[in-house]
Amino acid sequence: MFRALRPVLARPSATVRTCVLLVLLAATGIAILELVREQTGTPGFFVGLGLALLPVAPLMAAFRWLGRAAPAPWPQLLFCFGWGACTAALIAILANNFATEWIAAATADPSGADHLGSIAIAPVVEECAKAAALLLVFVFRRRHFTGPADGFVVAGFAATGFAFTENILYLGNAFVQDLADGTGVLDSVTAATFFVRIVLSPFAHPLFTVLTGLGFGAAAVSARRARRVGLPLAGLALAMGMHALWNGSSQFGDDGFYVMYVCVMVPMFGLLVWLAVRIRHRRLRAMAGELALYAAAGWLTPAEVPALASMPARSLARALARRSGGRAAGRAVARYEADAAALALLRNRARRGGALREADFAVRERELLHRLWQRRATAGPALARAAVMEELLPPWFDPLAPAAAAEVPPPRREERRADRREDRREDRRQDRRQERRGARRPEPSLRRSDPWTPATPAGPSSIRPCVLPGGDGVR
Repeated sequence: MFRALRPVLARPSATVRTCVLLVLLAATGIAILELVREQTGTPGFFVGLGLALLPVAPLMAAFRWLGRAAPAPWPQLLFCFGWGACTAALIAILANNFATEWIAAATADPSGADHLGSIAIAPVVEECAKAAALLLVFVFRRRHFTGPADGFVVAGFAATGFAFTENILYLGNAFVQDLADGTGVLDSVTAATFFVRIVLSPFAHPLFTVLTGLGFGAAAVSARRARRVGLPLAGLALAMGMHALWNGSSQFGDDGFYVMYVCVMVPMFGLLVWLAVRIRHRRLRAMAGELALYAAAGWLTPAEVPALASMPARSLARALARRSGGRAAGRAVARYEADAAALALLRNRARRGGALREADFAVRERELLHRLWQRRATAGPALARAAVMEELLPPWFDPLAPAAAAEVPPPRREERRADRREDRREDRRQDRRQERRGARRPEPSLRRSDPWTPATPAGPSSIRPCVLPGGDGVR
């Protein structure tokens, strides 16, 4: 009996891991809520909760926009948010308080202990606590961690959750202080705290943790073990350094905060926004290149490739499917788009020599191809129409034509007129011949193929996982 249980105990299943994480999040969530309520009081807690909720939705929407090219599952993103808001926040509060009290007792200088704790202790503890969520996703959900964009998104959700809980604490304490002092709304500490933390710097914690996420994302596509270990540590060190610099801005004088904000935080924020947009565009270009190979093999039509590499065309395809087939058709197109993105990134990661075994690539590729084929009848026409309507394809393009037709340049106007006249003459000649012979003109038939039958001479059998990783073409 114990021998039979040994493999289960040695490596718990995904269900067991999920249950353990949910219990951990629930326990830490209850603990952090009660701890924050004790420090702020019930009125301060609810005021802080209401104000802290304001930046959460815009930040989550921004990070979700970045990952829409290959969207991560919502449960995974909500887990990262919950980890930051509950587990990481609880670890940070307990560890920071313990370290500050220990330093104060050792040095007999409470003021100096607070300054040292905010500059040296808090950045290390908080960034490590938030990075734990990235590490869990990187280890147990490697399938959904395909590059820097995924690291960007996961880090953003974890940091947004952490900032949410921290804002409740700061705003709640400020409200309690204003109640005790009897200050007005405009002159209150609550208004000043709200302006600094919610209006000026809601992106502070996400900005720090994104550096760690970029390190994990670069490690996900690296083939060398040293880089897979060193890049996340380098990103974590940068996040700690930026966090310490931000916390220490008050040491640079009365205007130190604003100098740091204008000279460091705003340029850093602009740099990361530019980097996020560039990462998104590069991911879409990589998807177009990889999906073109599957289109050449007959798994996709040529019109689907530019549509799948364009976010407006994807949205339009889902709308067209919902209009003609209802919500079920819209969901089918959305899943088709997500599977196609996952397939393209899987092949791109293997091509670049990522840490992906050949057997895993083969199984995952065939699974995604089968799912694509199941929904192709619904998604293919919607994507082709969306590509034409978004002008990603020329108006003369026929989505049902062979793949080679997409490479033929459009004829000139005079040539098109001459061709139409010649076609009409040929049709009349054919009709006269048919009338003389008394036979009916046969109707054209469409050639069909199944998932394992090639639609072109270089069919799906040529896209075999044994080519990758590390290969550029079919061997």
